[in-house]
This record gives sequence, structure tokens and C-alpha cells, in this order.
Amino acid sequence: MSETASRIDTFKEPRPVLSVSPVVLSVPGRAVDLEMRVSAPLTGSDLPVILLSHGQGHSHHLSSLNGYAPLVNFWAAHGFAVIQPTHLSSTELKLDPATPGAPMYWRSRAEDMRHILDRLDAIEAAVPTLRGRLDHGRVAVAGHSMGGHTASLLLGARLTDPDDGREVNLAEPRIKAGVLLAAPGAGGDALTRPMAENFPFLLTPDFSTMTSPALVVAGDKDASAHLTVRGPDWHADPYVLSPGPKSLLTLFEAEHGLGGISGYDVAETTDENPERVSAVQRLTLAYLRTELHPGDAAWQTECDRLTTGPAALGRVESK
Repeated sequence: MSETASRIDTFKEPRPVLSVSPVVLSVPGRAVDLEMRVSAPLTGSDLPVILLSHGQGHSHHLSSLNGYAPLVNFWAAHGFAVIQPTHLSSTELKLDPATPGAPMYWRSRAEDMRHILDRLDAIEAAVPTLRGRLDHGRVAVAGHSMGGHTASLLLGARLTDPDDGREVNLAEPRIKAGVLLAAPGAGGDALTRPMAENFPFLLTPDFSTMTSPALVVAGDKDASAHLTVRGPDWHADPYVLSPGPKSLLTLFEAEHGLGGISGYDVAETTDENPERVSAVQRLTLAYLRTELHPGDAAWQTECDRLTTGPAALGRVESK
């Protein structure tokens, strides 16, 4: 760690956060209305926006607008507006399994984010203290696990629709950068047989078209044996198989929960570690700050602080 990094606190003086839910958008053709949580600092203007896509899991409410508080609260307290939709795949909704797109609704998840961007003015109007405070030109996407798959599609990754064999392009040019947290990797023989049979959309990801800047975060103990036969390296595929500019953060001793990012004191977190969660909070926010505000030194400062020296919590590589 450099002497400068040890002296400077990149994220000092967090601001109070206002969080409003549900904010509701009616979307024609969607099985239910699109509900979201909107969190932002009480003060400040020109707030960049993070669209956060939840993962799946055993808990009823983490896979919804009510999850990921450790990340949301930190990001909002340090100057970002965070919008969390409840995707149709949420356990909380308990939709009929016969609903088109079930059970993962991979296409609808990405479309949710497009609907949000199309109607940012309406979202601001629904949260009066936010009106006129969002920077519509500085938008990022973040997602954990299945949410990382959603984020990858919005950043330019493609796949073959298993229903009709067509290549699917859901890239969203209004999104300038992204963070993929424990996201799925390559398909084909890398998947377990149950995943390949039950979720064929995961068989054909193409990261070669994912050209938008992104930080890929992977745990070096995240075997995800129910998903892949490849082991922890599988989660680095969105970095390895995509063109730059990209960065890969590999967290030491981290499993799929990355220390507990999906919620406070979550029983399904197998690697609970507040220090690791803090590293994810700081490094993801630093990355997005630097990507959305070129010249901001936050990313380099936090890399120096957290990924160098004998106490390093992970390692970073970039291309």
C-alpha cells in the first residue's frame, strides 16, 4: 500500500440516505407492474445512477428490491442514486411457472432496465426529493450472480435464444460501465448437466461482443458446483473472454456471496466476512466513480489500499 493511499480516505463523510419503495411503473405486457426501490443521498445534484440487478437464492426477499442493502446503502451514501427493480424471477412474486419466460426471465430482466432508463423522469417525479438531481448521462449497471448475467447482456454480451435459435443483442448504449459480481461464465461443457438441461440460455453466452467497460468480481473459492464443472475460474470468464477495457478483481477466500453482499446477516452466506464486504463496497464504487468521472483517482487509490501488500484482500488485473 502506498503512503498516499494509507493517508487518504476516498469515501469519507458519508451522507444520509433516502430510500423509497415501492416506486411502480406500469409496463404493458409485463406479468406484473415493475416495482423498484430508489435510494440516494439526501443532498447533492448530478447524481450518477446505478441500476442493480439482483440474483436468485433461497431467501424470499433478497432476490427483489429489498436485497443488497450492504452495497446499496454504501453506494448511495457516497453520491450515487441506486435503482433496484424486482425482476419477474424474484421468489417474492411467486408467479405461475407457466408464465412466459419462467423461471429465470433472462430477457425480461434486461428489458426491465431499459424500461427504467426510458422513464427516469417519471421515477424522479415519483420521488419528489430526487426531481432534477439525477445525471441521466452517467449510468452504470451492477448485478450479482444471475444479475451479473443480466448486466453482461446490457453491456454487450450476446446469446442464442434457445426457443428460436436467433442471436440476441440487448446491449444498452445509455449504460456507460458495469460491475459483474460472481457472474456466470462460459456455457457448453462448462455447465453442469442439470443447468444445461433446465436453463439452456446459459449454454451460449458470447462475451466477445461485451465491449463496454466493466469490473468483473470473482471469489477464488466460488466453486458454484451446482452451476459449473470448471470451479472458481469460471466466474472470471466475462473478463477473460471479453475485449477491454476490463478489470478483474479476484477476492481471496471468497465464495459466491462475496462475504455477504446480498444482505446483512444472511444465513445463506457461506463466507460471511465484513472486511470482504467492505472491500467490495469500496472497490466497486471506486471503479464506477473513475469510469463515470475520468480523472477521478478513486480506483487506483482503493486498489493500492486493498489489493497490494501482505494484507491484500484480493488482486486486480486489467486490460
